[in-house]
Amino acid sequence: MESVDPAADLRAEGERLLYAGRFAEAETLMRALLERAPDDVYAEQYLSQALLGQGRYAEAWPLQARRLEAVALGSPRPPLEEPEWQGGPVAGKRLLVIGEQGLGDQIMYARFVPVLRELGADVTLLCRASLTRLFEASLDVQVFGMAGRVDVPDPDCWVLTASLPAKLGVTLETLPTAPYLRAGPRRTPGARIGVASRGNPQHRFDGFRSLPAEEAERLLALPGAIDLSPEATGASDMAETAEIVAGLDLVIAVDTSAAHLAGALGKPVFVLLPAMGLDWRWMAGRSDSPWYPSARLFRQARPGDWHAVVDVVMEAARAVIEG
Repeated sequence: MESVDPAADLRAEGERLLYAGRFAEAETLMRALLERAPDDVYAEQYLSQALLGQGRYAEAWPLQARRLEAVALGSPRPPLEEPEWQGGPVAGKRLLVIGEQGLGDQIMYARFVPVLRELGADVTLLCRASLTRLFEASLDVQVFGMAGRVDVPDPDCWVLTASLPAKLGVTLETLPTAPYLRAGPRRTPGARIGVASRGNPQHRFDGFRSLPAEEAERLLALPGAIDLSPEATGASDMAETAEIVAGLDLVIAVDTSAAHLAGALGKPVFVLLPAMGLDWRWMAGRSDSPWYPSARLFRQARPGDWHAVVDVVMEAARAVIEG
């Protein structure tokens, strides 16, 4: 029986290709769909992600401008009377930067706040409440947490964090990569490796990304390994987690906020990536990350096979600790 909405079938196939890291195939499919339906905002967003996954940032970022129309993919437009910053000179302007998406995304895009300050902007940052103290200590701007009603200073204009690369004209070659978060190390006796084996259970791809308990236990059996989950460390926010991470030699993490935190601190981090549920930022077939020079990527060869990945990660971790 023929589909009622062939475009929906194509979008679904494009999404499947994207999250399998088959970015070039996803690009071809979404371009074909957009020829038939030029106003299909979801196809446009999938095309953007396909281009980002191939490192073609200059082509990809402008397509992200309409993501607020794709409610299932982006963030709602802020109910502000002030205009959105469209790029260009920002010196002397009061700019409200609004964090969006998950903790890891907000950490990743925070690298652009120092760039805005260098351009002369008077930046106020609105972020997840658990990031407030960490960003205050690291970014030298006024920070407000998203918790209940928030009264921020009246801005001249505003911008969402995921829009900053487009507004700033960022390419793969000009991506800021120096560590941009700071934390005083909190030493835990005997602790050398931090393990973040689970992501947000509410994330649609958590079943692909988080480790089974038995594989997490193998990593935690490494000499000097500790569990980085807040339940295990007692950390009340990301500032406290950052202090713990700063005191370690290595972080081993699935695709979750701990990986971004370690990378933003410049801490060596092994990132374990699934064969399905892959995010564009990790690209395909690479063992390094353009976003985090201190990261080393370990990829599943087959969906669901974490055992082989953990074997390789454990050997590499021992080399770091014994080296």
